[in-house]
Amino acid sequence: MALSKLYIQLFSIHGLLRSENMELGHDADTGGQIKYVVELATALSQNESVQQVDLFTRLISDKNISKDYAEPIEKVNEKFSIVRIQCGGKKYIRKELLWPHLDEFVDKTIKYIKRRNRIPDIVHGHYPDAGYVAMNLSEIFDTPFVYTGHSLGRSKLEQLLHDGMEKTDIIKKYKIDRRIQTEETILKNADCVVASTRQEVNTQYGLYENQKIPKYTVIPPGLDIEKFYPFYHDLLPESTKDEAEVYAQASVLEELNRFFMHPDRPIILSLCRPDKRKNISGLIKAYGEDKGLQSMANLAVFAGIRKDISTMEDNERDVLTEILLLMDKYDLYGKIAIPKKHNFEYEVPELYRIVAEKKGIFVNSALTEPFGITILEAAASGLPVVAPNDGGPRDIIKNCDCGIIVDTTNSSSLAEAIKTIIIDEEKWKTFSKNGIMNVRKHYTWKNHAATYIKDTSNVITDSRSHKVTAAVPSDSIGRRIAALDYFIITDIDNTLIGEDNKYLKELCRLLTKHKAHVGFGVATGRTIDSTTAYLKKFNVNIPDVIISSVGSEIYYGPRLHFGKGWKTHISAKWNREKMVELLSDFSFISYQEADTQRKFKVSYNMKPGKDRLAKIHNRLRAHKCHYNLIYSHNKFLDILPFRASKGKAIRYLSYQWDIALKNFLVCGDSGNDEEMLRGEPCAVVVGNYSPELEHLKGLRKIYFSKKPSAGGILEAIEHYQFFKIAMVRQNVK
Repeated sequence: MALSKLYIQLFSIHGLLRSENMELGHDADTGGQIKYVVELATALSQNESVQQVDLFTRLISDKNISKDYAEPIEKVNEKFSIVRIQCGGKKYIRKELLWPHLDEFVDKTIKYIKRRNRIPDIVHGHYPDAGYVAMNLSEIFDTPFVYTGHSLGRSKLEQLLHDGMEKTDIIKKYKIDRRIQTEETILKNADCVVASTRQEVNTQYGLYENQKIPKYTVIPPGLDIEKFYPFYHDLLPESTKDEAEVYAQASVLEELNRFFMHPDRPIILSLCRPDKRKNISGLIKAYGEDKGLQSMANLAVFAGIRKDISTMEDNERDVLTEILLLMDKYDLYGKIAIPKKHNFEYEVPELYRIVAEKKGIFVNSALTEPFGITILEAAASGLPVVAPNDGGPRDIIKNCDCGIIVDTTNSSSLAEAIKTIIIDEEKWKTFSKNGIMNVRKHYTWKNHAATYIKDTSNVITDSRSHKVTAAVPSDSIGRRIAALDYFIITDIDNTLIGEDNKYLKELCRLLTKHKAHVGFGVATGRTIDSTTAYLKKFNVNIPDVIISSVGSEIYYGPRLHFGKGWKTHISAKWNREKMVELLSDFSFISYQEADTQRKFKVSYNMKPGKDRLAKIHNRLRAHKCHYNLIYSHNKFLDILPFRASKGKAIRYLSYQWDIALKNFLVCGDSGNDEEMLRGEPCAVVVGNYSPELEHLKGLRKIYFSKKPSAGGILEAIEHYQFFKIAMVRQNVK
């Protein structure tokens, strides 16, 4: 199957993400995966099979960080943009605190897709939070879902428990239980999981119950070899460093030399964020316990970016404090450099080359290492490496023969491996040359992008073939609604369906005839099960949208995709149990049967009576409850979250799917329809309406029909020329 050029959406939500001067090491959330996704997007945009790449991240407007992260769109090149979506406020917060706001991110991305007027061919989530977002978009738009975990919750949980942290504390701080549950769901739904090594697939994903469900493809990350070029290029007369690179080189040298008593000695370089799993303390211990190693080389530890250690997160603060204590314990003053910051764009490449020119060595001392992009950077610059006998380093050392893998938990073995390379000049030269040559052979972004396109194109083809064989409609509910600009939303009981249904069949016929340009939805007090059963009884097809339980739930399409964004939106300050308890002593209300009750709806029976509603309001307000109270048909009392109602749900649909409110035709018959009938939408009160709506007569854009139920809706469609206007608009588009 021939595929048109691809539109790819990548998601990396949590970190500080921009195309230049990336702040790697700013905190635990700005590690190598930030650089990975930007370079992946860049490489994909340079592939001729790709039309457009959008990389979605969080918009952050915070005086403590750069204004760059507040730009809604950053156009990196003609085919690649970084799109920033605001969710969870504007302040920069760590990724664990973003989980409650991910549905908001989904909703706003849907709106972006609708406005762009193109559905992505692939959605690719990086890290579980972005995986959750991409998974939901995949479900809504029926688009292939690709996932890259980078690091996994079960592995992190094992390590934190090993470090002595209590599980309850881990859950509280890292929301690890929710993360692992989400990762299991992602594995069930992903069309393809991209891993960097086969060990990552077998060992890390192997910890999950759903490990065998997705298809895996192993594609090692690439490297920007234009940036990480060999150290000896600078020694050649034709070297063409620009002024920024020269300045960066001078800055790095000045920073290192202010620490060292003997600056001419080779340097042992460590570059990573301050995380216990990076085992920086193990490297310092190996260096501190080996006097011979201290006499032959200096140690430089670049452990992220810091201003004030006391204000940092616990994990980072503990690691940095331990570094300083170990430096003092082993009396390493004049032998160890611990700079407070570094510029990744210019200074880090220069740092590798400076250390290589001094015949130094790069050490990744991590306890475990899924891949190890810094190993590639060092090797490409001509710097031999020592790395853990784990994951990515095994593959890199095997492919590139550029250093030694070692048990990094054994300080003497780590020290011996370092000394072996520094002492043996021929070994140093061999490892240096091999790294330079073989990184360019095995680890370029161009090769990565080509493999990515081949494998994901197969996923798209498989996905489309599956849809045909499974007889699933090719236009998913997301694709369908994204193409619409007009909608009819109607109450069910006594509006769509009533005592006299002689017009219902004709209405259903017209809705089917005009479905290409007009969506159809219902807004009802019934539960979702009751709604679907009742519609089936009268041969009404499942609508595009069902607003059920008086506006407390939204479902999409024949598969009844649950509107998680609406659930998140209305859940604020909702305390169902508290309100049930507060009203338990009112004898004039009775709690309805269990099958009418919902998580975001409390339902009672109540006959009319003087001051009864006032008493309920007074009780709830006195206890600072946040709610919306709806009384209808002189007998049904529903209490909802203060953000929920049928009318508010319609306004939410208008916002989420970017459909103007004036392009909705809203149909009702009773008091619980009043809110949705008012305002910008076109509205109709059908002929068999309840007297409680009488006062709406004469209001602009509320039409009172003569015919009852479905007949009244047909009358309103003609009155507003609704189908005709929608058809004209569709043809113009």
